[in-house]
Amino acid sequence: MKTAEINIENLKCHGCANTIKREMKKLEEVKDVEVHFDEPNVIIHYQSPVDMHKIFVKRLARYGYPEKGNKNLSNTMLSYMSCAIGRMQKEV
Repeated sequence: MKTAEINIENLKCHGCANTIKREMKKLEEVKDVEVHFDEPNVIIHYQSPVDMHKIFVKRLARYGYPEKGNKNLSNTMLSYMSCAIGRMQKEV
């Protein structure tokens, strides 16, 4: 099993964490997702013959959680929508 650790922007609450976990687990290679608020970062445990770090970074950015240092207004707004959806849906 491989691990990817990605420091992210815009992580605000458990709604954000729910969305991140749900969306990352849609990838069949992903076996587990940890979201840490103190860093803030995401640790993804996956099984794949290739390094999927870039794929994970792109997927996180699509939901408003870009890699640290890539914050902008557009992904901040996306993160608020993802957060609200995560708050409405059951925790994963």
